[in-house]
Amino acid sequence: MTSVYGTRSPSSGSLCCSLPAMLLLWVSVVAASALAAPAPGIPEEKLQVPQAPNVVLVASDSFDGRLTIQPGSQVVKLPFINFMKVHGTTFLNAYTNSPICCPSRAAMWSGLFTHLTESWNNFKGLDPNYTTWMDVMEKHGYQTQKYGKLDYTSGHHSISNRVEAWTRDVAFLLRQEGRPVVTLIPDKNRRRVMENDWQNTDKAINWLRQEAINCTQPFVLYLGLNLPHPYPSPSSGESFGSSTFHTSLYWLEKVAYDAIKIPKWSALSEMHPVDYYSSYTKNCTGNFTEMEIKNIRAFYYAMCAETDAMLGEIILALRKLDLLQKTVVIYTSDHGEMAMEHRQFYKMSMYEASAHVPLLMMGPGIKANLQVPNFVSLVDIYPTMLDIAEIALPQTLSGYSLLGLSSEASANEHTFKIHRPPWILSEFHGCNVNASTYMLRTGQWKYIAYSDGASVQPQLFDLSSDPDELTNIATEFPEITSSLDQKLRSIVNYPKVSASVHQYNREQFIMWKQSVGQNYSAVIAHLRWHQDWQKEPWKYEKAIHQWLTAHSSPIAVDYNKTLSRYI
Repeated sequence: MTSVYGTRSPSSGSLCCSLPAMLLLWVSVVAASALAAPAPGIPEEKLQVPQAPNVVLVASDSFDGRLTIQPGSQVVKLPFINFMKVHGTTFLNAYTNSPICCPSRAAMWSGLFTHLTESWNNFKGLDPNYTTWMDVMEKHGYQTQKYGKLDYTSGHHSISNRVEAWTRDVAFLLRQEGRPVVTLIPDKNRRRVMENDWQNTDKAINWLRQEAINCTQPFVLYLGLNLPHPYPSPSSGESFGSSTFHTSLYWLEKVAYDAIKIPKWSALSEMHPVDYYSSYTKNCTGNFTEMEIKNIRAFYYAMCAETDAMLGEIILALRKLDLLQKTVVIYTSDHGEMAMEHRQFYKMSMYEASAHVPLLMMGPGIKANLQVPNFVSLVDIYPTMLDIAEIALPQTLSGYSLLGLSSEASANEHTFKIHRPPWILSEFHGCNVNASTYMLRTGQWKYIAYSDGASVQPQLFDLSSDPDELTNIATEFPEITSSLDQKLRSIVNYPKVSASVHQYNREQFIMWKQSVGQNYSAVIAHLRWHQDWQKEPWKYEKAIHQWLTAHSSPIAVDYNKTLSRYI
């Protein structure tokens, strides 16, 4: 088989066989001219690749990276992800640096770990004027464009989301999410379910057709997708939230229903305390039938198939415009989706379903059909972009260029001289989890530490023997646990970071409370999914009072004087 780049591909199958039926006509038209081998006796023209290629980055939301590797990819048809695997490099162990939208994207656009960006939650991200990798590339002559979901700056998300994050350390439990449900469009011809994402995909393709094709300089295009993130649930309250898995029969038919695995759950009484808090606030501690769980997972996979199709539209547009052979294409996601593993949906967890992300690259100079086992993470996007553009890499970045792992030769010679550490760091400080969380992934181990490292027990999983992460062996192997904890502390002083986040949460809550006056309790009672608050408001107000009193700050002391006058 001849590849789309004009050279022999190591693929074991044809492109046509891997594409869905809807694309067979397109492929048959293109195949004769675009994919045919040169005629006998005529030497194949050597591909002329510019030194600085174009770059297209497609970043979706909530895509479980395990679906891009075997055997996970057997549960749903993902033809364009499979196409990228055959014609490019797949990073088997790619992770988010924070399993929630804004902090994760802040890490990806800055190249810095979360404790350095101080993007603690879903509305505290980078400063709007922060210099991202795209800004640097533009300064060095790249034509730049971005469409769709960015979500890496401050000021996003609802008041509910903010209050939930600030009060996570308060000694109470409140359901913050709607119960996960599924809704189906019973139409076998309905392809465009997430219309906003399709519109942004159309905009990106139109830009390629109208602008990129005429660029006299290399370009970089970013497309941010919301899928396969669950949909807003209007019945759930203020700002809705997103607990609905929504698709059509067209996409559901791409899912191998019988191959869907029903995840094993620990008994509620045996759950790690942070896991229990997450399950409760996500409204998942109730009873679920196997059919409910299987449907949620099936609908999620169907949403992944629709995401794959949008990626495919970009790839096909680049091919049609004769740009694919000149462009590095990267696909990744900000985090994964639990899809009812560990009795949870959504993300905000260090379990594989939430923290493991897809990361694939193809294009000029990128090795084909290569699977890289090294541990990488989203902070590596920043240096990779600059390396592709042959721009000198700042010494302050947390990440490392991926070209040394995926290309025939790195654009920057020093890439090979830098020793990539054999670990990745992920951390979480937002809502639905009642302690700052830190994950060190290295070798066969996943080590998860919480808060100050003493008040909440850590977790240790051996993923080589326990890929489902069902058995915490931290106390069983104290030497390994201690060694990994020391390694983690050498990377980040996590007790100090946790204390900073706690202080930030208190101060932000107090300022918000003062902005709404003595009616703050009534405001909370009408935020999303705080119906519990309405039953016993004074109970929860007392818990907040105790929280602020126990962790006094100048702002808290002033607040306590005010609070004492009406409690």
